[in-house]
Amino acid sequence: MPIPEDVTGEEIDKDVRQELQSLPKTLAEDVARNLVMVARLIDEDPEQAYAYSRVALRLASRVAAVREAAGFAAYATQKYSEALAEFRAARRMTGSLELWPVMADCERGLGRPERALAMAGEAEVQKLDKAGQVEMRLVAAGARRDMDQLEAAIVTLQSPELASNSVQPWTARLRYAYADALLAAGREGEAREWFAKAVEADKDGATDASDRLAELDGVDFVDAMSDEADTPDEPDTADTAGEVEDLSDGQDHDAEDADDDEDATDDDEDEDDDKS
Repeated sequence: MPIPEDVTGEEIDKDVRQELQSLPKTLAEDVARNLVMVARLIDEDPEQAYAYSRVALRLASRVAAVREAAGFAAYATQKYSEALAEFRAARRMTGSLELWPVMADCERGLGRPERALAMAGEAEVQKLDKAGQVEMRLVAAGARRDMDQLEAAIVTLQSPELASNSVQPWTARLRYAYADALLAAGREGEAREWFAKAVEADKDGATDASDRLAELDGVDFVDAMSDEADTPDEPDTADTAGEVEDLSDGQDHDAEDADDDEDATDDDEDEDDDKS
């Protein structure tokens, strides 16, 4: 697959570059450039990112970073079975538990929320860092909702991290999930409060909490570029077309009348000639 000339492969993380040192130099550069393309495209064009990840996987399937990238690309395109296989392979290679929450979420994607909940109860979760534990809590709450256990999902999200006033990278998503669960349970007042708290923490716009909050407040947004937006004295297209057609018909009739008059004049002239 084509790769832009400005992509050198040097853009990847130092840890990944170190992993690739086990490969021949030219091969390592090719793999690195494909991994850069995966990272660039995974949000805006996941299918393309997936395609680049398959190239990298074909070139270096024994590199854990490649298996992990392939897993995330498959996950982004909802190929959950494939993603889970790649994450498991990466975990076997590194022994790291970092991928545990996303592996559990793949189980949800495969329609197996019970397995996701079982993973949430495993000892591995206690070995995760704080971010990983919060992520696991989000996955577990999602699994509860998959099983129509809405109140259990709400309780699952109630935690010291949710109650904390400290804003961390996970704070906006945690508050958003809690607000969404409350709203689904019909607790609109509480949901509004937590959507507002999510907005406060969401400096990067990672969620649509502000839109959800506006919805609850009854605020309607009008798209300035919408065709339905009011424009002063704009003629109706269909009526204008009709008027144009009428004008054309009128012009045709006038032309026909002129032709008839001209023919009549010619006839009169011919008669005068005959009399002469």
